[in-house]
Amino acid sequence: MRAQYLLPALAAVTALLLTGCVDNSTDTTGGATSDSSASEIAVDDAAAAMLPAEVADSGTLVIGTDPTYAPNEFKNEAGEPIGWGIEIAEAVAAKLGLEPEFQVAKFDNIIPSVTGGKADIGVSSFTDNVEREKQVDFVNYFVAGIQWASAVGNDVDPDNACGLKVAVQATTYEDTDEVPAKSDACVAAGKPAIDKLKYDTQDQATNAVVLGQADALSADSPVTLYAIAQTEGKLQPAGETFDVAPYGIVVAKDSELTKAVQAALQSMVDDGTYGDILDEWGVADGAIETITINAASNG
Repeated sequence: MRAQYLLPALAAVTALLLTGCVDNSTDTTGGATSDSSASEIAVDDAAAAMLPAEVADSGTLVIGTDPTYAPNEFKNEAGEPIGWGIEIAEAVAAKLGLEPEFQVAKFDNIIPSVTGGKADIGVSSFTDNVEREKQVDFVNYFVAGIQWASAVGNDVDPDNACGLKVAVQATTYEDTDEVPAKSDACVAAGKPAIDKLKYDTQDQATNAVVLGQADALSADSPVTLYAIAQTEGKLQPAGETFDVAPYGIVVAKDSELTKAVQAALQSMVDDGTYGDILDEWGVADGAIETITINAASNG
């Protein structure tokens, strides 16, 4: 469950100089090439030894992702998944002596793909929560909060947004939990409900605010701050970051792979690979020092 404390503003990311709207599907800026590319990462033999035999024998780590959430996971001009979350996944595979194989899917299809054995893990900015832990395990690797944004000059208070139009990416926590809860509170207080506008991708939600179709957007803090940077002065933060919670890599429930991924990530923390990736993408404020499992219920 999300803890109620404020996360300091994440470091500013490299701005994509746009004169029009946001299109994360073709963005190639930000993060560039990691100094610790997957090809240069040494295998952690202890972590690799924990792999289930079928995964070790396959030589590949199949990773489910929805690359529509810049800068975490999105696409370059060639349509390939990039972003700091993608680089984390690639590094995990390298630590385990495996080749990463990305399986692009809609966000709400990733957990079923993992539980059904079509993907080994899911890496797509999943917020670890108790409800999701009933289906899968999470290897926690980052903390992020919720951050709203509005058009410059249009001051919006996330705690007083009754009657406003708020854009979200469909199936995210902001869509399924955060904005509905705020809207329900409005109605309970006799005020107008929030008009939640759902979009398939985050860039569509961002564009809705830029074009004046929505009063504000709600997304995870690194995503919102990246969108603000991309729009070159058209958007501004609305309120502070709140509801900080852990991100987790999705693994099938009670799988031996969970411990292997945890060990690989901890090895990345210890040797600096993890920090290098976060630093290059400007999201180091969400870094953690100890890689945990199912932090929502065990934290």
